[in-house]
Amino acid sequence: MTRVVVVGAGPAGLAAARAAAGAGADVLLIDSGPRRGGQYLRQDSRGPEAIALPDGVEHAASTVVWAVEPGSDGHRLHLLTGPADGPGRVPRTVTTPALVLATGAHDLALPFPGWDLPGVYTAGAAQALAKGQGVAVGERVIVSGTGPFLLPVARELLGVGSRVLGVLDANLPGWAAHPLGALAGIGKAGELAGYLRVLARHRVPYRFRRAVVAAHGRDRVEAVTVAALGRDWRVVPGSERRVGVDAVCVGHGFVPQLELARASGCATRGGFVVVDSAQRTSVPGVHAAGELTGIGGADLAAAEGEVAGLAAAGAPDPPHAALRRVRRLRRFAAALAAAHPVGEAWPSWLAEDTLVCRCEEVPLRAVRAAATGARALRLTSRAGLGLCQGRVCGPAVARLTGLPPDAFARRPIAVPVRLAELAHEEPE
Repeated sequence: MTRVVVVGAGPAGLAAARAAAGAGADVLLIDSGPRRGGQYLRQDSRGPEAIALPDGVEHAASTVVWAVEPGSDGHRLHLLTGPADGPGRVPRTVTTPALVLATGAHDLALPFPGWDLPGVYTAGAAQALAKGQGVAVGERVIVSGTGPFLLPVARELLGVGSRVLGVLDANLPGWAAHPLGALAGIGKAGELAGYLRVLARHRVPYRFRRAVVAAHGRDRVEAVTVAALGRDWRVVPGSERRVGVDAVCVGHGFVPQLELARASGCATRGGFVVVDSAQRTSVPGVHAAGELTGIGGADLAAAEGEVAGLAAAGAPDPPHAALRRVRRLRRFAAALAAAHPVGEAWPSWLAEDTLVCRCEEVPLRAVRAAATGARALRLTSRAGLGLCQGRVCGPAVARLTGLPPDAFARRPIAVPVRLAELAHEEPE
């Protein structure tokens, strides 16, 4: 019986585990969260059936993969199980000839003056607090950035009692330029209409070509500067105005979590893992699905996960219906990405003393004066050498310096590990 290991229990990982088990494989599903479902399905209103698993799937919850070692008999994964902040995590190693990576993505954080103040949240963090724990990040909140993800974030904030002063999208989506892609996502129209009804009911303005370009306050956020933007995101002179808030949520897209894919040796292009029609990567025995291969949302992730799970289990060619669904949803994802790009003039928002690496408190001027190349830049500016190891600042620093999007994603140790945990690793 083929043993398939799936890393990540979001929509892609769940679909991969189900498909592999259905094809007769013995499946281990690993996820860092205490409950499966990922950010999208966790606490989902559709109930437990949305995250149900068939027999034959072992679910390793609260488990991180901190390293991957390619070998002649497959890939060896080093695991730690237990709360991330707990001292008693249990080590384990597993080896598999069939690995599916579905590690998802996290918020793209673009720095701006004042983004390091308490009260500035990524959109994903604000949604997680509201959706998972019923916690409001503030009483008077502005949601800013670009893309449709801003809408469910605003809905969740309203649901926990925040007053959302506005939803600001820095772009004016140009769907007319991508009619086939827009048509491929026609099923999302009802979902979009539902979000707009919520905003209308709560009288929340939804504005395009607007953005929060600075945050102000002493000990925490007290106000933000909102400005009108040109097509390239350059501030329109004279359009700036201050708005009093106690929290701001920003979301400018997503960044795939590439650490394990890069450690496995998978080829990337444009910051995403390259896959074929069966979700196979450039490394034999390794498949990838979901946001690793391109930001496309939960439906595309699940469709790719199904294809990857079947291929990893050694099943015949994936069903034509599944492949057609992946192709259709990828067209929609491509159109969505084209409609919500990060504007080229975004760096014009920054001052020379704006921090671009919060962990090491590295200002823009230090990054611009640093040596070229990812390693040299880290050593000369210290950007990316802090606790997050470039997960937060890396994509923005890459944009500011012309480095590849995944320049900071090469981390042999994928997550923080204690020295004592390394010393007491147990064999498989």
